[in-house]
Amino acid sequence: MATIRDHLEARVAVPSSWNTDGSRLLIQSNLPGTMQLFERSMDGSMSQLTDDNEPVSGRYLPATDRIVVQRDQGGSERSQLYFLTASGELEPLMVEPEWIHDAGGASRDGRFLAYRTNRRNGTDFDVFVIDIDSGEERCVYAEGGYAVADAFSPDGSWLAIIKETERSGDNDVLLVHTATGEIVHVNPHDDEASASGPAWLPDSSGFFFATDIGRDVPAIAFYDMTRRSFDYVLETGWECQCAVDWEGHHLLVVTNEEGWTRAELRDPRTLELKGEVPLPGTGVAISWCFSKDGRHLAFHFTSPTLPGDVWSFDTGSTELRRLTASPCSVELSDLAEPTLHRYEAQDGESVPVFLYRRTTAHGSTPVVVVIHGGPESQARPSWNPVIGYLTERGYAVAVPNVRGSTGYGKRYQHLDDRRLRLDSVADLAALHEWLGTQDGIDAARAALYGGSYGGYMVLAGLTFQPDRWAAGVDIVGISSLVTFLQNTSAYRRRVREREYGFLDVDGDFLREASPLTHLDRLRAPLFIIHGANDPRVPLSEAEQLFATLKDKGIRSEFLVYPDEGHGLQKLANRLDAYPKVVGFLDDVLGVVSGG
Repeated sequence: MATIRDHLEARVAVPSSWNTDGSRLLIQSNLPGTMQLFERSMDGSMSQLTDDNEPVSGRYLPATDRIVVQRDQGGSERSQLYFLTASGELEPLMVEPEWIHDAGGASRDGRFLAYRTNRRNGTDFDVFVIDIDSGEERCVYAEGGYAVADAFSPDGSWLAIIKETERSGDNDVLLVHTATGEIVHVNPHDDEASASGPAWLPDSSGFFFATDIGRDVPAIAFYDMTRRSFDYVLETGWECQCAVDWEGHHLLVVTNEEGWTRAELRDPRTLELKGEVPLPGTGVAISWCFSKDGRHLAFHFTSPTLPGDVWSFDTGSTELRRLTASPCSVELSDLAEPTLHRYEAQDGESVPVFLYRRTTAHGSTPVVVVIHGGPESQARPSWNPVIGYLTERGYAVAVPNVRGSTGYGKRYQHLDDRRLRLDSVADLAALHEWLGTQDGIDAARAALYGGSYGGYMVLAGLTFQPDRWAAGVDIVGISSLVTFLQNTSAYRRRVREREYGFLDVDGDFLREASPLTHLDRLRAPLFIIHGANDPRVPLSEAEQLFATLKDKGIRSEFLVYPDEGHGLQKLANRLDAYPKVVGFLDDVLGVVSGG
C-alpha cells in the first residue's frame, strides 16, 4: 500500500497560456515542490523556466511572448509583478511589497497590461493600465470596493472590470473605455446575481458571459455593444462558463454537472453545436485555454484517481493528447471513486454528499467528514491526497456540499447567508445521522476535517454538536466570526461581511455563532494547523483557540508554519503536517497504524 508521503508527493500540472504561434504552452507544475513555470513545446520537450522558493504563476503576453510572473512572499498574498528574463531572472514590473498587485488582461498587441492594486488606502482596489514599453501607467478605475481587472476588448477600446457588491453572491460587470473613461454597466439587476467576465467576439461587437440574473441557475448570455444590452442565448441547466478563441472559431461552453465537468464547442455566430470536448475520464476539467488560431484547446484534468495533468484537444483532428505525465508513485487503480448521495436535512432540504469507501473494506470503519472552504464554493470529485490515502487505509470519507455551497443554484447558495449561518452547521448533524444508517460505517468514530470556512465548520460541529463528533482537524479555520472580521485584511473585511454578517449590525449573532463563545462544550481532541502569514484568517484565530483548549486540558495539537499563508503550499510543510494529521486520526479513532 502507498504511504501518505506517496500521495502527497504526487505532482500536478496546469496550463497557463499558449504563445503567439501555438508552438509552446506555458505550464505551472509543482514538480520542484512548489508551483513553478515550465514551457512545453509541441514536439514534446519541456523545460523549467523558474526555480523560486515561493510559488509563482505567469502567462505569455500576446504578440511579444514576454512572460509576466506573479508571486508573493510567504503566503502573504501581497502579489508583485515581474517579467521573466531569458536567463530565468525576475525583472521587476510592479513591485511595492506592502501592497497587492494582481495582473489582469493584456491588449492584443502586447503593449498594455491591466492590473489592480490597493496601494491608495490598503482597502479599495483601483485598476491601472501600464504601458509595457514606456513603463507609464494610468488609473482607469478608482470607484472603491473590491474590483478585479479582467479582459480587454480585441480592439483595445474597453477593459472589463468585475466588482463585488455588498450583497452576498452578487457582482457588477463594468466596461471602462480606455480612452474616455466612460463606464458601462453590463449587468444591471435588482436580484442578488453574479456574472462572469466577457468572452469577446474578435470584432469587438459583443461578448458572451455567464450570469444568473432573474434565474436560479446561470445561463449563457450575449451582450451586444451596439444595443448596450444582453439577451440569454443558451440554457445549460447547470453552473456554466464560456470562452471564445482569439479568431472566433469556437465558443467553448463548460458545465459543472453535480460536480463533474462536461464541455462542448459551438459556433459563436449561430450557436450550432460542433461537438463535445472529450475528457480523459469522469472528473473535473479547469484552466481552459485556446491557442491563438483556435486549433488547440488545453486544459487541466483531475479526478479522485488521477492527480491532474495537462491535456490538449485538437479541434481540427478531434485528437485528445496528454501533454504532461506528472510523477506519481501511488497505484491509482487502488483508489476509490466516490458515489454521490443526497441526505435530508432537519428542515427537509436535500444535501449532496460524495462518499468515498473501498469496496474491499470489512467490518465497521471510522469516517472522516471533509468540509470545503468558501463558504461560497463547492467540493468536487477531484484529486485530494489526504482523502485518497485515508480511503486506501480503510476509512470512509464523506464530503458534503452543505447549504451555502455553489453549483446548485443561487437559492441553495444563499441558504446560509448572515443569520442563517447555523443552518449549515445543522446540516452536519443531519449528515451524522445519515452516516449512521450506512452499512459498514461506524458513526461513533466520526471526525470533522476542514480548512478556512471548513475549519469554522469543524469547530462549530465540535461545539454545537459535541456528542456527535469524536475528533476534529482545523486548518486555517475561523474560531470567532467577530475577531476574524475585526482582524482579517482590510481589503477583505467588507466583502466577507456581506456573507457572514456585518459587525455593526449582526454583532450579537456573530458572537453567538462563534465556536470560541461555546468552547466550554467542546470535548473532542483537536488538531490545528495555521500559516503565520495568513492574510485571510489571521493566526490569532488559531492562537486564541489553542490557548483556551490548553487551559481546559483538552487534547489539542498546534502546528504553525512561518513561511505559509492561507493553507500549506510548500511540499516540505505538507510532508511535515499531514502525516501527523493521519497519525492523530489513527490514534483518536482507534485505527491500527501503518503506511
